[in-house]
Amino acid sequence: MVNQNSVGMRGDATNWDEDSYRNSILQEREIQSGTIFRTVFAPSSKPNPDTIVVASSDGSVASYSISSCISPALPLGLGKNLIQKDLAGLLVAEPDCCLQGHDGPAYDVQFYGSGEDSLLLSCGDDGRIRGWRWKDVTKSDAHNPARGNQMKPVLDLMNPQHKGPWGSLHPIPENNAIAVDTQGGSIFAAAGDSCAYCWDVEKCKIKLIFKGHSDYLHCIVARNSSNQIITGSEDGTARIWDCRSGKCTKVIVPEKDENSRDLMSCVGCIALDASESWLACGRGRSLSIWNLPSCEQISSIFTHAPIQDVIYDENQLNSSSWSRASASSL
Repeated sequence: MVNQNSVGMRGDATNWDEDSYRNSILQEREIQSGTIFRTVFAPSSKPNPDTIVVASSDGSVASYSISSCISPALPLGLGKNLIQKDLAGLLVAEPDCCLQGHDGPAYDVQFYGSGEDSLLLSCGDDGRIRGWRWKDVTKSDAHNPARGNQMKPVLDLMNPQHKGPWGSLHPIPENNAIAVDTQGGSIFAAAGDSCAYCWDVEKCKIKLIFKGHSDYLHCIVARNSSNQIITGSEDGTARIWDCRSGKCTKVIVPEKDENSRDLMSCVGCIALDASESWLACGRGRSLSIWNLPSCEQISSIFTHAPIQDVIYDENQLNSSSWSRASASSL
């Protein structure tokens, strides 16, 4: 005989949903182990933008309101868009809108244009560049995560698939970073096949392919005042390219730490200042500053850990690494 009290304590298993339980566990694990690869401020008429957009390892592109996440009216400065997760007790911010951008990690996110008419662009491991109209993303009906995931991109570009031996096809190369030139109507992509691609936004076709690196590309910036792009690669070099001819005009070899051979020596991040005259290159633990008109290295410093990203902020150069973030005055 079955004890009815013991059944009541254990619960009724007739409506047990194994798939829902498994998906909830996987979702909690993704929250704990997910990686944000890129964060940018959304276009704003205000001097202090309130919205950020992030590209994440789950392939999503999500927007967050800073003011909703941080509020002085709530305890500990927590905002209304923070929710408590039971597993490990983590506080997780709820996005205003979440787009399922890519099959695989989304590595970069940028804006093409300014204001509400701009395009929100993302690139990822699936070799695609996708774009959504920002004014559509900011509409109230897009703030429902379910509807946001169903929003179709107005721009969908895919890298070419190269042929291998005996007619076989190589995997579609991933896009690790993107840069834009709105005046020229171009999107530039740093790809995993050691090439950079220049896409015509209006025609959705490749205009130029920049070939010369011997390994895959990590980063790319557009130097629009000189009609150039600059790429950083796993091969340890940065290259300056002419966007008219597609040819490499200068190879930059940043200094590396010879005493730390076990650390990566790739050029993992680059940045241009507002004048587009100064280039910062992160190569392993080395951060070097280059004067582009003279193509000379002006200074270099070594950090405690490999540099992951670098950005100019007025008269400061900010860098981040695996262990810490730092800022240096120029």
